[in-house]
Amino acid sequence: MNLQAILGNFSLILFILTVVTGVIWGIEVFYFAKQRRKKADIALAEFDARHARLVTDGVKVEEGARASLEASLLRQPTWIEYSGSFFPVIALVFFLRSFLFEPFKIPSDSMTPTLLNGDLILVNKFTYGIRLPVINKKIVEMNHPKPGDIMVFKYPLDPSLDYIKRVIGVPGDKITYKNKRLTVNGKELSYVSMPDYLDEVCDAEKERRRGCLTYSQQFTEKLDGVEHRILNNDWAPAYVSNPSDFPYRDRCTYNVEGFTCTVPEGHYFMMGDNRDNSQDSRFWGFVPDKNIVGKAFFIWMNFSNPKRIGSFQ
Repeated sequence: MNLQAILGNFSLILFILTVVTGVIWGIEVFYFAKQRRKKADIALAEFDARHARLVTDGVKVEEGARASLEASLLRQPTWIEYSGSFFPVIALVFFLRSFLFEPFKIPSDSMTPTLLNGDLILVNKFTYGIRLPVINKKIVEMNHPKPGDIMVFKYPLDPSLDYIKRVIGVPGDKITYKNKRLTVNGKELSYVSMPDYLDEVCDAEKERRRGCLTYSQQFTEKLDGVEHRILNNDWAPAYVSNPSDFPYRDRCTYNVEGFTCTVPEGHYFMMGDNRDNSQDSRFWGFVPDKNIVGKAFFIWMNFSNPKRIGSFQ
Protein backbone atom coordinates (compact mmCIF):
# COMPACT_ATOMS: atom_id res chain seq x y z
CA MET A 1 0.00 0.00 0.00
CA ASN A 2 1.53 3.34 -1.05
CA LEU A 3 1.66 6.52 1.04
CA GLN A 4 -1.19 8.19 -0.84
CA ALA A 5 -3.49 5.22 -0.18
CA ILE A 6 -2.58 5.25 3.50
CA LEU A 7 -3.23 8.98 3.83
CA GLY A 8 -6.55 8.53 2.03
CA ASN A 9 -7.63 5.72 4.36
CA PHE A 10 -8.99 7.48 7.42
CA SER A 11 -9.89 4.17 9.10
CA LEU A 12 -6.28 3.05 8.85
CA ILE A 13 -5.06 6.35 10.27
CA LEU A 14 -7.51 6.05 13.18
CA PHE A 15 -6.42 2.47 13.78
CA ILE A 16 -2.75 3.45 13.91
CA LEU A 17 -3.49 6.38 16.25
CA THR A 18 -5.60 4.14 18.50
CA VAL A 19 -2.84 1.53 18.72
CA VAL A 20 -0.06 4.05 19.34
CA THR A 21 -1.91 6.09 21.98
CA GLY A 22 -3.25 2.89 23.55
CA VAL A 23 0.23 1.39 23.87
CA ILE A 24 1.56 4.61 25.40
CA TRP A 25 -1.42 4.73 27.81
CA GLY A 26 -0.87 1.08 28.80
CA ILE A 27 2.87 1.54 29.39
CA GLU A 28 2.12 4.66 31.43
CA VAL A 29 -0.44 2.91 33.64
CA PHE A 30 1.45 -0.32 34.18
CA TYR A 31 5.07 0.86 34.17
CA PHE A 32 5.93 4.57 34.00
CA ALA A 33 3.43 5.63 36.68
CA LYS A 34 4.62 2.90 39.04
CA GLN A 35 8.27 3.86 38.48
CA ARG A 36 7.52 7.52 39.20
CA ARG A 37 5.57 6.50 42.31
CA LYS A 38 8.49 4.39 43.55
CA LYS A 39 11.01 7.19 43.02
CA ALA A 40 8.62 9.70 44.59
CA ASP A 41 8.18 7.53 47.69
CA ILE A 42 11.97 7.38 48.16
CA ALA A 43 12.35 11.14 47.68
CA LEU A 44 9.42 11.87 50.01
CA ALA A 45 10.84 9.59 52.70
CA GLU A 46 14.09 11.56 52.55
CA PHE A 47 12.11 14.81 52.63
CA ASP A 48 10.16 13.64 55.71
CA ALA A 49 13.35 12.65 57.52
CA ARG A 50 14.97 16.01 56.71
CA HIS A 51 11.79 17.82 57.75
CA ALA A 52 11.72 15.99 61.08
CA ARG A 53 15.34 17.02 61.82
CA LEU A 54 14.62 20.65 60.98
CA VAL A 55 11.54 20.70 63.22
CA THR A 56 13.59 19.17 66.05
CA ASP A 57 16.18 21.92 65.57
CA GLY A 58 13.42 24.53 65.74
CA VAL A 59 13.61 25.52 62.09
CA LYS A 60 10.31 26.57 60.53
CA VAL A 61 9.63 24.70 57.27
CA GLU A 62 7.54 26.14 54.43
CA GLU A 63 4.03 24.70 54.38
CA GLY A 64 2.98 22.87 51.22
CA ALA A 65 6.55 22.02 50.27
CA ARG A 66 5.88 18.29 50.52
CA ALA A 67 2.76 18.47 48.31
CA SER A 68 4.61 20.53 45.71
CA LEU A 69 7.49 18.06 45.69
CA GLU A 70 5.15 15.08 45.31
CA ALA A 71 3.22 16.73 42.45
CA SER A 72 6.49 17.54 40.70
CA LEU A 73 7.79 13.99 41.04
CA LEU A 74 4.54 12.40 39.79
CA ARG A 75 3.95 14.82 36.91
CA GLN A 76 3.60 13.05 33.55
CA PRO A 77 5.80 14.06 30.61
CA THR A 78 3.83 16.16 28.15
CA TRP A 79 3.85 13.53 25.37
CA ILE A 80 2.48 10.90 27.75
CA GLU A 81 -0.15 13.27 29.14
CA TYR A 82 -1.48 14.12 25.68
CA SER A 83 -1.43 10.51 24.51
CA GLY A 84 -3.36 9.37 27.56
CA SER A 85 -5.92 12.15 27.09
CA PHE A 86 -6.47 11.45 23.41
CA PHE A 87 -6.56 7.65 23.62
CA PRO A 88 -10.16 7.19 24.89
CA VAL A 89 -11.50 9.77 22.44
CA ILE A 90 -9.70 8.28 19.44
CA ALA A 91 -10.65 4.74 20.50
CA LEU A 92 -14.33 5.71 20.80
CA VAL A 93 -14.36 7.38 17.37
CA PHE A 94 -12.59 4.37 15.86
CA PHE A 95 -15.14 1.96 17.38
CA LEU A 96 -18.15 4.02 16.25
CA ARG A 97 -16.84 4.45 12.69
CA SER A 98 -15.73 0.84 12.37
CA PHE A 99 -18.74 -1.01 13.74
CA LEU A 100 -21.74 1.34 13.98
CA PHE A 101 -22.01 4.46 11.82
CA GLU A 102 -19.61 6.23 9.49
CA PRO A 103 -20.07 9.68 7.91
CA PHE A 104 -19.53 10.25 4.20
CA LYS A 105 -19.82 13.19 1.83
CA ILE A 106 -21.54 12.81 -1.53
CA PRO A 107 -18.86 13.90 -4.05
CA SER A 108 -20.80 13.89 -7.34
CA ASP A 109 -24.20 14.11 -9.04
CA SER A 110 -24.52 10.39 -9.81
CA MET A 111 -27.23 9.82 -7.16
CA THR A 112 -29.27 12.94 -7.97
CA PRO A 113 -32.14 13.51 -7.20
CA THR A 114 -32.02 11.18 -4.17
CA LEU A 115 -28.66 12.43 -2.91
CA LEU A 116 -27.08 15.70 -3.98
CA ASN A 117 -23.46 16.70 -4.33
CA GLY A 118 -22.45 18.00 -0.89
CA ASP A 119 -24.89 15.95 1.19
CA LEU A 120 -23.28 14.64 4.37
CA ILE A 121 -24.69 11.20 5.08
CA LEU A 122 -24.50 8.45 7.68
CA VAL A 123 -23.82 4.84 6.73
CA ASN A 124 -24.90 1.87 8.84
CA LYS A 125 -21.79 -0.33 9.16
CA PHE A 126 -23.41 -3.41 10.75
CA THR A 127 -26.63 -4.02 8.83
CA TYR A 128 -24.82 -6.12 6.18
CA GLY A 129 -22.68 -7.94 8.74
CA ILE A 130 -19.90 -6.99 11.12
CA ARG A 131 -16.51 -6.53 9.48
CA LEU A 132 -13.03 -6.05 10.85
CA PRO A 133 -11.83 -2.47 10.39
CA VAL A 134 -9.14 -1.60 7.84
CA ILE A 135 -9.12 -5.05 6.16
CA ASN A 136 -12.95 -5.05 5.85
CA LYS A 137 -13.20 -8.82 6.46
CA LYS A 138 -16.68 -10.00 7.50
CA ILE A 139 -16.68 -11.85 10.83
CA VAL A 140 -20.41 -11.90 11.65
CA GLU A 141 -23.02 -12.70 8.98
CA MET A 142 -26.23 -10.66 9.18
CA ASN A 143 -28.43 -9.19 6.45
CA HIS A 144 -27.63 -9.06 2.74
CA PRO A 145 -28.09 -6.08 0.41
CA LYS A 146 -31.51 -5.94 -1.24
CA PRO A 147 -32.55 -4.35 -4.54
CA GLY A 148 -33.35 -0.71 -3.88
CA ASP A 149 -30.82 -0.26 -1.07
CA ILE A 150 -28.37 2.61 -1.35
CA MET A 151 -24.97 1.15 -0.57
CA VAL A 152 -21.46 2.47 0.01
CA PHE A 153 -18.70 0.19 -1.23
CA LYS A 154 -15.04 0.11 -2.19
CA TYR A 155 -14.64 0.92 -5.89
CA PRO A 156 -13.60 -2.38 -7.52
CA LEU A 157 -10.99 -0.72 -9.75
CA ASP A 158 -9.43 1.20 -6.82
CA PRO A 159 -10.44 -0.03 -3.33
CA SER A 160 -8.96 3.10 -1.74
CA LEU A 161 -12.00 4.98 -3.10
CA ASP A 162 -15.52 4.79 -1.65
CA TYR A 163 -18.46 4.82 -4.07
CA ILE A 164 -22.19 5.08 -3.44
CA LYS A 165 -24.89 3.68 -5.76
CA ARG A 166 -28.24 1.88 -5.61
CA VAL A 167 -28.39 -1.91 -5.56
CA ILE A 168 -30.13 -3.02 -8.76
CA GLY A 169 -29.29 -6.73 -8.83
CA VAL A 170 -28.24 -9.34 -6.26
CA PRO A 171 -26.56 -12.71 -6.92
CA GLY A 172 -28.39 -14.65 -9.60
CA ASP A 173 -30.49 -11.74 -10.91
CA LYS A 174 -30.72 -11.12 -14.64
CA ILE A 175 -30.62 -7.37 -15.31
CA THR A 176 -31.72 -5.92 -18.64
CA TYR A 177 -31.47 -2.20 -19.36
CA LYS A 178 -33.20 -1.47 -22.66
CA ASN A 179 -33.93 2.01 -23.91
CA LYS A 180 -33.36 3.31 -20.37
CA ARG A 181 -35.86 0.98 -18.72
CA LEU A 182 -34.92 -1.82 -16.33
CA THR A 183 -36.15 -5.39 -16.38
CA VAL A 184 -35.13 -7.68 -13.50
CA ASN A 185 -35.59 -11.44 -13.89
CA GLY A 186 -38.00 -10.90 -16.76
CA LYS A 187 -40.18 -8.42 -14.85
CA GLU A 188 -40.17 -4.87 -16.18
CA LEU A 189 -40.03 -2.21 -13.47
CA SER A 190 -42.86 0.31 -13.26
CA TYR A 191 -42.17 3.94 -14.12
CA VAL A 192 -44.34 6.98 -13.38
CA SER A 193 -43.54 10.25 -15.12
CA MET A 194 -42.92 13.27 -12.91
CA PRO A 195 -42.28 16.97 -13.62
CA ASP A 196 -38.88 17.60 -15.13
CA TYR A 197 -36.05 18.02 -12.65
CA LEU A 198 -34.25 21.38 -12.70
CA ASP A 199 -30.56 21.13 -11.88
CA GLU A 200 -29.77 24.52 -10.36
CA VAL A 201 -26.23 23.67 -9.24
CA CYS A 202 -23.61 25.00 -11.63
CA ASP A 203 -19.91 24.17 -11.81
CA ALA A 204 -17.21 24.38 -14.47
CA GLU A 205 -17.67 20.78 -15.61
CA LYS A 206 -21.43 21.15 -16.11
CA GLU A 207 -20.94 24.43 -17.94
CA ARG A 208 -18.42 22.78 -20.27
CA ARG A 209 -20.59 19.74 -21.01
CA ARG A 210 -24.10 21.06 -21.35
CA GLY A 211 -24.51 24.40 -19.61
CA CYS A 212 -26.15 25.16 -16.29
CA LEU A 213 -29.79 25.30 -15.21
CA THR A 214 -30.60 22.21 -17.23
CA TYR A 215 -33.75 20.09 -17.09
CA SER A 216 -33.81 16.29 -16.93
CA GLN A 217 -36.69 13.89 -17.34
CA GLN A 218 -37.77 12.60 -13.93
CA PHE A 219 -39.53 9.34 -13.12
CA THR A 220 -40.55 7.34 -10.10
CA GLU A 221 -39.08 3.85 -10.41
CA LYS A 222 -40.32 0.95 -8.30
CA LEU A 223 -37.64 -1.66 -7.61
CA ASP A 224 -38.55 -4.64 -5.42
CA GLY A 225 -41.13 -2.52 -3.58
CA VAL A 226 -38.79 0.46 -3.15
CA GLU A 227 -40.01 3.62 -4.87
CA HIS A 228 -37.38 6.21 -5.74
CA ARG A 229 -36.81 8.94 -8.28
CA ILE A 230 -34.47 8.64 -11.26
CA LEU A 231 -33.33 11.04 -13.96
CA ASN A 232 -32.86 10.58 -17.72
CA ASN A 233 -31.60 12.95 -20.39
CA ASP A 234 -32.92 13.03 -23.95
CA TRP A 235 -29.51 13.87 -25.38
CA ALA A 236 -27.76 10.85 -23.80
CA PRO A 237 -27.72 7.52 -25.71
CA ALA A 238 -29.04 4.30 -24.16
CA TYR A 239 -25.98 2.23 -25.08
CA VAL A 240 -22.98 1.84 -22.77
CA SER A 241 -19.87 3.44 -24.19
CA ASN A 242 -16.61 1.48 -23.81
CA PRO A 243 -17.30 -0.83 -20.84
CA SER A 244 -14.08 -2.09 -19.27
CA ASP A 245 -12.89 -5.69 -19.29
CA PHE A 246 -14.06 -6.38 -15.73
CA PRO A 247 -14.27 -9.77 -13.92
CA TYR A 248 -17.26 -11.85 -15.14
CA ARG A 249 -17.49 -9.61 -18.21
CA ASP A 250 -18.75 -12.67 -20.11
CA ARG A 251 -21.98 -12.48 -18.09
CA CYS A 252 -22.91 -9.23 -19.86
CA THR A 253 -23.95 -8.52 -23.42
CA TYR A 254 -24.13 -5.00 -24.84
CA ASN A 255 -25.98 -3.53 -27.81
CA VAL A 256 -27.17 -0.15 -29.07
CA GLU A 257 -30.30 -0.32 -26.87
CA GLY A 258 -28.52 -1.12 -23.61
CA PHE A 259 -27.26 -4.33 -22.02
CA THR A 260 -28.13 -7.56 -20.22
CA CYS A 261 -26.10 -8.87 -17.26
CA THR A 262 -26.49 -11.87 -14.96
CA VAL A 263 -25.10 -11.14 -11.49
CA PRO A 264 -22.53 -13.75 -10.33
CA GLU A 265 -22.57 -15.31 -6.87
CA GLY A 266 -21.21 -13.05 -4.15
CA HIS A 267 -21.56 -9.91 -6.27
CA TYR A 268 -23.97 -7.00 -6.78
CA PHE A 269 -24.99 -4.82 -9.71
CA MET A 270 -25.04 -1.11 -8.87
CA MET A 271 -26.43 1.93 -10.71
CA GLY A 272 -26.77 5.63 -9.91
CA ASP A 273 -30.20 7.28 -9.86
CA ASN A 274 -28.92 9.92 -12.27
CA ARG A 275 -28.88 7.24 -14.96
CA ASP A 276 -27.21 9.18 -17.76
CA ASN A 277 -24.61 10.78 -15.47
CA SER A 278 -23.31 7.85 -13.46
CA GLN A 279 -20.24 5.67 -13.86
CA ASP A 280 -21.46 2.39 -12.35
CA SER A 281 -21.66 -1.38 -12.89
CA ARG A 282 -22.61 -0.82 -16.52
CA PHE A 283 -19.06 0.40 -17.14
CA TRP A 284 -16.78 -1.22 -14.54
CA GLY A 285 -18.65 -4.34 -13.50
CA PHE A 286 -19.98 -6.08 -10.42
CA VAL A 287 -19.26 -5.21 -6.78
CA PRO A 288 -17.96 -8.17 -4.73
CA ASP A 289 -19.33 -8.73 -1.23
CA LYS A 290 -15.87 -8.11 0.27
CA ASN A 291 -16.04 -4.48 -0.97
CA ILE A 292 -19.23 -3.61 0.92
CA VAL A 293 -18.90 -0.77 3.44
CA GLY A 294 -22.50 -0.28 4.58
CA LYS A 295 -26.02 0.97 3.92
CA ALA A 296 -26.62 4.72 3.56
CA PHE A 297 -29.71 5.84 5.45
CA PHE A 298 -29.61 9.45 6.68
CA ILE A 299 -28.57 12.96 5.57
CA TRP A 300 -27.22 14.70 8.66
CA MET A 301 -26.21 17.96 6.97
CA ASN A 302 -25.92 19.86 3.73
CA PHE A 303 -24.32 23.25 4.40
CA SER A 304 -25.78 24.71 1.20
CA ASN A 305 -29.27 23.44 2.02
CA PRO A 306 -29.93 22.45 5.68
CA LYS A 307 -33.52 21.52 4.77
CA ARG A 308 -32.20 18.32 3.26
CA ILE A 309 -31.51 16.82 6.69
CA GLY A 310 -33.49 13.58 7.09
CA SER A 311 -33.87 10.00 5.92
CA PHE A 312 -34.18 8.87 2.28
CA GLN A 313 -34.58 5.78 0.13
